[in-house]
Amino acid sequence: MTVYFIGAGPGAPDLITVRGARLLAACRVCLYAGSLVPRELLAECPPDAELVDTARMDLDQITAALVGAHRDGHDVARLHSGDPSVFSAVAEQMRRLDAAGVPYEVVPGVPAFAAAAAALRRELTVPAVGQTVVLTRIAQRATPMPPGEELPSLARSGALLVLHLAAGYVDRVVEELLPHYGPQCPAAVVAYASRPEEVVLRGTLADIAGQVHAAGVRRTAVIIVGRTLAAESFPDSHLYSSARCRD
Repeated sequence: MTVYFIGAGPGAPDLITVRGARLLAACRVCLYAGSLVPRELLAECPPDAELVDTARMDLDQITAALVGAHRDGHDVARLHSGDPSVFSAVAEQMRRLDAAGVPYEVVPGVPAFAAAAAALRRELTVPAVGQTVVLTRIAQRATPMPPGEELPSLARSGALLVLHLAAGYVDRVVEELLPHYGPQCPAAVVAYASRPEEVVLRGTLADIAGQVHAAGVRRTAVIIVGRTLAAESFPDSHLYSSARCRD
């Protein structure tokens, strides 16, 4: 039997992948992050499936549930918001399953930053303007950042930054980025991307914090800062150029 770590996507139920939905429909046990995963997705599970909300469970309890279901002969859908590859706390679960000899697979999902870019109707990598995207967060009440990955260090690159889990600390984010990007650098915040209650804020480092406070955005949001957010005059990509050799 197998544990499937499934990316549920950013919030809209129909943004789960076809593979993810198929596996949900086949697994007799589903562990899901109730505070983040849309309840509508649970309708994909078999009618007699065991549904376990992990919102109030710790790692030991979650591991015990996964291992127990495996020993009982059940495939397990472990449903995470967004994509399991980024800020999902999947790594420590996989490490424990390795130790227990439980097989698992990972099914990608649409990440929050991609849904935010779609809401903004922006490509985050624009020719001759910016070709690098840094996905990061800040250390507040969460696990400390490793040395060299503090926000001012990352900001020195001038690359487009996408910050998860940081909307509640937007004032600190702006303070640390201003010396490197300047007050007129484009900035945006997207909360509840892809959901009916989606909030999209556009501005600059000079005014984005005020917009966030006025909108009451505290969580389930990404902050995006960088020049590509407002890029207009840029060369066409070489990908579709008539001068490109296609032999």
